[in-house]
Amino acid sequence: MSTRTLPAPRWIDQPANQGLLLGLLGVTTFALTLPMTRLAVGTVDAPQMSGVFVALGRAVVAALLSIVFLLVTRAPLPRREQLLPLAITASGVVFGFPLFTSVAMRYVEAVHASVIVGVLPLATAAVGALLHRQRPSTGFWLCAALGSALVVAFAVLRSGSSGLSIHPADGLLLVAMLFAAVGYGYGARLSQGMRAEHVICWALVIALPLTLPLAFATRPQVPLQASAWWGFAYTAVFSMWLGFFAWYRGLAIGGTVRVSQVQLVQPFLGMLFAVPLLGESLDTVTLGFAAAVIATVFIGKKMPVHAAAPTERI
Repeated sequence: MSTRTLPAPRWIDQPANQGLLLGLLGVTTFALTLPMTRLAVGTVDAPQMSGVFVALGRAVVAALLSIVFLLVTRAPLPRREQLLPLAITASGVVFGFPLFTSVAMRYVEAVHASVIVGVLPLATAAVGALLHRQRPSTGFWLCAALGSALVVAFAVLRSGSSGLSIHPADGLLLVAMLFAAVGYGYGARLSQGMRAEHVICWALVIALPLTLPLAFATRPQVPLQASAWWGFAYTAVFSMWLGFFAWYRGLAIGGTVRVSQVQLVQPFLGMLFAVPLLGESLDTVTLGFAAAVIATVFIGKKMPVHAAAPTERI
């Protein structure tokens, strides 16, 4: 008796929807980064690893995994014209974002930091539009701005009770968002000419001559809690490596400008994960804002994004 394989739903076959699904998988992986980083670095009262070691050490672990993956998949060496974009990608997602967030997470709670992440979709969309010569419609930008405004409004409402106001670490987190947006944008552009998995792998490998000695110099010198090592392991394997497999492929398939808006749900996913991992609280106000932000993602998905008009010759 022969068996028939049921075809996949037609909406999954559409590149835009495939990109959004992969983007959501990547964002879900990244949403655990801040809570896990908080476990790794500890708090001011109970410090664990240094933020510098967490950032650079996780890059070293991911680079070693990348070397194995590149050899197994027989990845070709990057072309000369790809080296500079790879270096820029590495500066954003291997150095800048991990370093600034890891240092900041000792001083702020994961819920606090997750709110600041809300500015990332708009920053990524802006970088993507510039790099890929795309012209998002006014409706798209309105949805992106509305989603970001909802995140900011949430931060203002929570500032009175949770201390979510201006904090020195907020500056570090905002700089980290800028680095991430640049790394995402350049990585997505590279993913159109090489395998998405190879993009993050090569970025990690070319950074290894710097990350390895710096990580060794800042390695922990005292015994640490097991939870700190579990947090570090997650950031190394998932946040720094596997998450980018799905994320860069999603950006390449669905378009950086459009898929980047899936990041609007990342702050609230991070908050949800912080509850069981760190014992932080979650209330109905947070859930209400989460529903509103998610709605802007799906509305924005339906807004047109056009290719830029070719430059006229004089």
